[in-house]
Amino acid sequence: MHFDGNMSDLFSASVPQTKTTDVKRSQFEPLAHRLRPQTLEAFFGQAHLLSDGKLLKRLIVSDRISSLIFYGPPGSGKTTLAHIIAAATKAHYRSLNAVSSNVQELRRVIDEARQYKKINQAVRTILFVDEIHRFNKAQQDVLMPDIENGTVILIGSTTQNPSFTVNSPLLSRSHVFEFKPLDDAAMKQIIENALHDKDRGLGTFKIMMTEGAVQHLIKHALGDARRVLNALEVGVLTTPPDAEGLIQFDEQVAAESCQKKIVYYDDGGDYHYDTASVFIKSMRGSDPDAAVYWLAKMLHAGEDPRFIARRIVILASEDIGNADPQALILASSGLNAIEFVGMPEARIILSQLVTYMALAPKSNASYEAIESATQDVQNESIEEVPTHLRDSHGKVSKQLGRGKDYLYAHHFQEGIVNQSYRESHHTYYHPKAIGFEKTLQERIAYIQRLKSQKSSSHAS
Repeated sequence: MHFDGNMSDLFSASVPQTKTTDVKRSQFEPLAHRLRPQTLEAFFGQAHLLSDGKLLKRLIVSDRISSLIFYGPPGSGKTTLAHIIAAATKAHYRSLNAVSSNVQELRRVIDEARQYKKINQAVRTILFVDEIHRFNKAQQDVLMPDIENGTVILIGSTTQNPSFTVNSPLLSRSHVFEFKPLDDAAMKQIIENALHDKDRGLGTFKIMMTEGAVQHLIKHALGDARRVLNALEVGVLTTPPDAEGLIQFDEQVAAESCQKKIVYYDDGGDYHYDTASVFIKSMRGSDPDAAVYWLAKMLHAGEDPRFIARRIVILASEDIGNADPQALILASSGLNAIEFVGMPEARIILSQLVTYMALAPKSNASYEAIESATQDVQNESIEEVPTHLRDSHGKVSKQLGRGKDYLYAHHFQEGIVNQSYRESHHTYYHPKAIGFEKTLQERIAYIQRLKSQKSSSHAS
């Protein structure tokens, strides 16, 4: 579908225009910056936070803002909403970026907030700290007294789970709101708004854009408003008009504007561990297609193939175990192979490992065995090594009777002897009737029968 600069063919709903109260922005400012919404009405997305009746919406509308932590991916509106809140509450507003700020600058901003509070008790200071997870514990602690007494209202934004990156005392004094990647409807509204807005957007250009181009921009932006606007601006500004003065923005232009799809994947953060988690769970759940998809996502995002291979080795033992003993051998061999081959061919080896592990019979009996035994070691009385099983080397050991009455298994039929190897008879390993473990299950039953027969024969 095509539409002109008015976009009447593609979008029928009108979009509220953001009021402009400042001077006309420079043409050199990025489109994403020029179009930053200034009111809640112009803010697209995050309906789970800002729909009528939702807590965050009620806090803003009632002007009852307390300290807030905004947590979510880039381009989801965290910084924009902080600006909107500051304007809506008519508070004194200061912002810092935790990457470039230090304790001295932080103290200077807090001192300024104290002066405002002395001059006018009604004027509050909202301190927005972008990437607050970059502040260390000492820097976060500097904020505590003034948050406690109301000198500053903190709005911190972070792309990392605040449970692990923000001090507990700070978290306990803040409402935490999780932002999600913008959905397709919100992204479409953002594109529409950019093409309509003649003051700050691209409304002065005559643009004929296909539906395929819109969908391509949305798909490749992955819910990031900044990314979709950057691609849109690049496409419009670098595509020469045709003879009629129209910029033909088709899917090819969109593809060139987006270039490679960048998968947001924070090394060492939530996205890293969440993706690794679903990757492992897909193999554990015997879904090779899902497992290969998540493998492809991790590799596309630049994940270290060795990290992936190590996770496969762990799964081969934890979730497959003796149900298929070849799994651990194959996983270990694959780990060595990718070190030797390297990328991009290593992805083929990883795919082979992943599909094998996903389809292998599953048993966590070995994992459960060591977990249960570890619990006994930690919580029960520690057993001593029985005297007949202690090392008998050395004159003193022999004098103490160590090793006496030990029964050497190879002296008995099939190498099986009825001998106690520990005081307790608690069993830990319970193989399942799955794959090779079914054979082991039968083997355990056979050994127990043979020991029982030997015991009865000895007693008679």
